[in-house]
Amino acid sequence: MSQVTSLVQSVDWVALAPPTLTAAVALVVLVADLFVPAARKPLLGWLATAGLALAVLSLLPLLNGDRRTFCLAGHPDVCSYAADPFALVIQFLVLGGALLTALLSIDTVKDQDLPTGEYWFLLLSSAAGAALLPASRDLATLVIALEVASLPAFALVGLRRGDRLSSEAALKFFLSSVAATAVMLLGVSFLYAATGSLHLSRVAHALTALPDPRLATLAAAGVALTLVGFAFKTAAAPFHFWVPDTYVGAPLPVAGYLSVVGKAVGFSGLILVTVQGFPSYADVWGPALAVLAALTMTVGNVAALRQDPYRAHSAVRLLAWSSVGQAGYLLVPLAAAGYVHDPAHAIGSTIAYALMYAAVNLGAFAVAALVARTRPGNRIADYRGLYARRPLVALALGFFLLCLAGLPPGIIGLFAKVTVFSAAVDAGLAWLAVVMAVNVVIALYYYLQWTAVLFRGAEEPGTAPEGPRPAVGRVPAPLATAIGLAAVLGVALSGAPQLVLRFASGALL
Repeated sequence: MSQVTSLVQSVDWVALAPPTLTAAVALVVLVADLFVPAARKPLLGWLATAGLALAVLSLLPLLNGDRRTFCLAGHPDVCSYAADPFALVIQFLVLGGALLTALLSIDTVKDQDLPTGEYWFLLLSSAAGAALLPASRDLATLVIALEVASLPAFALVGLRRGDRLSSEAALKFFLSSVAATAVMLLGVSFLYAATGSLHLSRVAHALTALPDPRLATLAAAGVALTLVGFAFKTAAAPFHFWVPDTYVGAPLPVAGYLSVVGKAVGFSGLILVTVQGFPSYADVWGPALAVLAALTMTVGNVAALRQDPYRAHSAVRLLAWSSVGQAGYLLVPLAAAGYVHDPAHAIGSTIAYALMYAAVNLGAFAVAALVARTRPGNRIADYRGLYARRPLVALALGFFLLCLAGLPPGIIGLFAKVTVFSAAVDAGLAWLAVVMAVNVVIALYYYLQWTAVLFRGAEEPGTAPEGPRPAVGRVPAPLATAIGLAAVLGVALSGAPQLVLRFASGALL
């Protein structure tokens, strides 16, 4: 009887509150959809938004401590869930990103006649998985959380029924993600066979002293396959091919969600497995991530540079390729962590950059969603003269683009790029710093080109869209709120960039 009792443990529901609340609200929305009349369906969007706001607030009681639950009996330090500072920062990022996405979605769901209950249930379910992942401390929970975040996203991308682009985007996203998951699961199974454990702390300890050379070979293969799986999730080249078509085919709020929350999920998982699970293999994953970073930023920026401003959906395609390039920048400090004894500062640079990127990129997608209401082609040329039509919106988009470019007044973007650059230099990766500098210059061209379009006059002869010029209507309140929140957050971060890095650097290890 005593042995049975020793296996019973209490569950820390306060630590589990952020993902649990999000999942609970998802179920409430799904059930409520069965009984709410069609005229009142928009209430489900506000219920989902309120649930995400409550999930963000549930992080506050966790700020004062490092709470753990689902620990092994007799080993309180070996746990499957840890609400430590790293987890809290990423949970704030993903839940805040999901909250902004919800504000963007309220009018999109109505305008595009998307199935209301399904949309909000899928968005909340994906956000619950995204909030669970950074707190996961064993490989099984990590993979499950990753799939809970990914599977609803497939359906969200293809939710525009009868739309060929949407169906094609969902299929490409699904096939690439399933392949990534299969490769990752194979790697995890190899690691379990070699180490006898799934907990990251025990895997890290076992990898330092494998008794059999054959197990060492098996473990090395497991490490490599796990990294390849996460490379798909982070849209690192050459595993990025699904990104542009998926973003174009998805509803714009979903594209923004994937560019921020999906990326945060992939990178937080990559940080956990490399820095906490495979530190003894830093000489393997450090160089590999450095090469991936150089390739990813180059492919993304060169492809963004080649976008035709008069091509349909060119604005969304540019943001998609830009997100690939930004993924390359995010990989730089993570690669640098493999070359230094204390990876906390390097990882802090990645987290600080991710916080900046999340705010301004979702703001850019919010403006794109607003422009798409009157110009569904969403070409870069459609933004010509936006300042004359909507001055505040044009100023906000200009600020977001300058932040992504790393130019004043987007101080937080400049600061984030400098910290990433310094992380590469401090790690002795001078060649990677040079590649990054070249790519930053390339990116300046297309970001500034788009910014300049906002302040030009009316369309030149022969470039105006066919048909009558759409009227400039009222900006919906939820969309205006999302743009305003993103702009305020970007300005606030620009006012105190050092606090962001200090906060992020103290969030890991």
